[in-house]
Amino acid sequence: MRNHFFLFLFIVVPFLFSCSRTEPQVTIYGTGDNDYFSLIKKERIPYSLCPSIREAIETAPEKTGVMLFYDGSSDSGNVLTEEDIKRIKEKSLRVFVECPIIYGKYASDLKDTLKLERIVVKDSLGVDLPALSLMSFNNAIIKGMPVKPDSVLLVAAKVAGFDTAFYGLENTPSYPVLFFTEDGILMATTRISEFAHQRFTPSARIKALLEHIYGYVSGSDVEFDDFHLLVNPAYSRTAPLKKNARAESVKRGIEWYYNGHFLVDASWKDEYVGRYMGDGTMPVGPEVPAGFANGDGSLGVLEGHMSSINSDGSQKYRYWMRADVQGESAYAFASASSLLGNREYARVSDNLLNYSFNEYRDGVRNDPASPTYGLIGWAYTHKGTYYGDDNARYLLGALGATAYLGTDKYDRKIIEGILGNFRTSGTNGFRGGSLLDVDIQRRGWQDYYHSPTVNLHPHFESWLWACYLWLYAQSGEKELLERVERGVSMMIAGYPDDWSWTNGIQQERARMILPLAWLYRVSPTPEHKQWLDYMAGELLKNQVECGGIREELGNPSKSSFGKTPSNEAYGITEAPLIFDNGDPVADMLYTTNFAFVGLCEAAAATGDAKYIQSVNKMSDFLTRIQVRSDQFKSVDGAWFRAFDYDAWDYWASNADAGWGAWSTLTGWIQSWIVGTQALLEKNTSLWELANSKQLSEGLADDIWSEMIGND
Repeated sequence: MRNHFFLFLFIVVPFLFSCSRTEPQVTIYGTGDNDYFSLIKKERIPYSLCPSIREAIETAPEKTGVMLFYDGSSDSGNVLTEEDIKRIKEKSLRVFVECPIIYGKYASDLKDTLKLERIVVKDSLGVDLPALSLMSFNNAIIKGMPVKPDSVLLVAAKVAGFDTAFYGLENTPSYPVLFFTEDGILMATTRISEFAHQRFTPSARIKALLEHIYGYVSGSDVEFDDFHLLVNPAYSRTAPLKKNARAESVKRGIEWYYNGHFLVDASWKDEYVGRYMGDGTMPVGPEVPAGFANGDGSLGVLEGHMSSINSDGSQKYRYWMRADVQGESAYAFASASSLLGNREYARVSDNLLNYSFNEYRDGVRNDPASPTYGLIGWAYTHKGTYYGDDNARYLLGALGATAYLGTDKYDRKIIEGILGNFRTSGTNGFRGGSLLDVDIQRRGWQDYYHSPTVNLHPHFESWLWACYLWLYAQSGEKELLERVERGVSMMIAGYPDDWSWTNGIQQERARMILPLAWLYRVSPTPEHKQWLDYMAGELLKNQVECGGIREELGNPSKSSFGKTPSNEAYGITEAPLIFDNGDPVADMLYTTNFAFVGLCEAAAATGDAKYIQSVNKMSDFLTRIQVRSDQFKSVDGAWFRAFDYDAWDYWASNADAGWGAWSTLTGWIQSWIVGTQALLEKNTSLWELANSKQLSEGLADDIWSEMIGND
């Protein structure tokens, strides 16, 4: 009698307390702690919970629904015996089962993990799940397919496209993920029930899929009213922003560095950085454990997250120690310190500068007789490689940071860094993509300085021009201005047909706004204003109402990484977030982040209402889409690379190898968004901040004489 009483408590009581909607009762097998079960409870759908598959089948009323979840407690999977299948047929039950490893007389020991595969709707499942539409189940573990499918609904396949598998599934390997068996049982080969903790996306399609599955099981149409995932934007598209929302985004943006333990600490440096950085070709490892200590900047800062999401919802980290993100992150911490009055942030900023100027200005880069004197090494593993755009972002970050910190102890190194790049650029102001130490040592800096180099690729050139313009304003050295004007005029004349582009033409436009705004600062001519208005106008044609910048592909013949040409090529190289022009995606790694900086400077330089309105819209957009997650703290406060502003979700093509939709970056993304939000809160600009520095009298002239002289 006692056993019967406990069985009553286990099966009937949950049902009694959950009944408040009109949907038919479903019988559920599982532990009762997965995401799908939680959703059913939250929606107050009638259910009964059973401790075994057999009991679920036996206790379910005839012609009702049964959901057999996989609890993940074993490496095998669920078992449906021949007797179970017979009873399902006899009772005309509508059954959904996850991860069956045994199905009647059939068995499978297959276990595999999805990698680049995406989830493709085989045939239309309704208006929200049209044929060939895409979802991501993020490295989900496949638990076997013991029986041949009779009707396949979803497959996993490596396919190219934004929202749709553009090239289809023909001649592309695929694996059934959701299908009907010949017995009419709906079978899933992975744990769809853990959709939230495994971070399935996009949200609207996951919701539609869950409704479709439950609709089949219950035999009725259903719409979940209280559906959400565990990683979400801070605000909806229309929710009113708090009065202090922008300042709060700065605070949350800086706290993200601590949430994710990106500041390297001595207690785990060797175990994690030493182990996973390697030679820099694949510096990838697991997240820093939540209980580990945060560093103070004196050992540097990590890059951030890879774009691949693990099956448990975590993301791999990039353990590469790059110079650019050190200077940029120093700027973010100094910005937050100034805005929020937090001295600890200022200490971290100073430590990052001290660490990076010593670490990446070592050896020949610190020898006045060397032609690479003053240059900043690209990364710990590649100090002899010099990207001009990386040097520029490091130096601009250092300028902003030191201005906030009120220190002059790095001024000489900042100026040496600018002139180290300037003297390895040509007469037209162009430097090219990257230079190698071995080549500069062989050729000498003078050979570069007198070369007629032309490189119509703003991603690599434009922010160095901003550095030169700042130094011109400080020193009055006319050659700095003249070479910038020459380069900018050639860049404007070559737009758009002759421009090279990396992952999209929009990012190239975005990178031009900062130097054009600063050129107008130092030389406010009608022509320079016209250049700024023209290029900003080209960029802002794609600013959508919510404030984001829509991505756009340019001339395919001029691209480094254009549209993915085939399913086979998906995920192999760098790639855009979009597949075709018009895809509703903003890119926070290459475009919106840098446009944000440039538009802030254009607004401050001109006072033009259209720039003020555009940058404020962009600020609101970035405030809204900042990541909020209580479950996954390492992303809480971050900005992911991609945002689909139509779906209001973190979604895009994830084809870019390692730097796709869900990547984060302590430098390029986080630092410039945090820094510019702080500038807007303080009603100032990076130009005004950087020029508030009081260089020692004659310092710039002395360094010019030492490094360039009358050459």
